[in-house]
Amino acid sequence: MIIPKESSMQEPRRLACPRCGTEFGCDLSGTCWCAEETARLPMPVKGEDCLCRECLRKAAAAGAAE
Repeated sequence: MIIPKESSMQEPRRLACPRCGTEFGCDLSGTCWCAEETARLPMPVKGEDCLCRECLRKAAAAGAAE
């Protein structure tokens, strides 16, 4: 009997943005769309997970304005 190897590729997480509720995927393998953003990315605030692209851009713009 051959035991199949576990795949080293993880499926993207399915998330809902904590700010607007938009559903999106987060690829933990390092190829997530957020790595493509040119803005200096804000860290999530306590109790938040990843933000959708639009909310992430708004948070980055607000942080740059401060």
